[in-house]
Amino acid sequence: MTGKFRIQKLSQVSIRVRDLDTAVRFYQETLGFQLLFRVPKMAFFDCGGVRIMLGVPEAPQFDHPSSIFYFYVEDMDDAYETLRSRGVSFHDAPHKIAEMGQSEIWMAFFHDPDQNLHAITSEKPIQR
Repeated sequence: MTGKFRIQKLSQVSIRVRDLDTAVRFYQETLGFQLLFRVPKMAFFDCGGVRIMLGVPEAPQFDHPSSIFYFYVEDMDDAYETLRSRGVSFHDAPHKIAEMGQSEIWMAFFHDPDQNLHAITSEKPIQR
């Protein structure tokens, strides 16, 4: 490649929802994302500089489950217990996925109100 083209960062992701009011409450109150603004059939949140757009499908080609989003947390155990206390139902407890050098990758998977699958993820230093 010879040009200077380079994708700089992820700017926005879209998550398909059926009931926008329910989804807004979940992402704002349960997950704790900051609501940026809301327009008919869409709401936008900030997640560490990446916009998350919740949208009611406008056409059949947009009516599908979202990709899996992995939300990074500093303290897996605290995040897991906090979200459980807010009514989030996890598939299983946090568990180690892999070791990467000096750290371990941990995850726990959950569904939002529209059954989109997401996870919280964290890196823990390896205790040797």
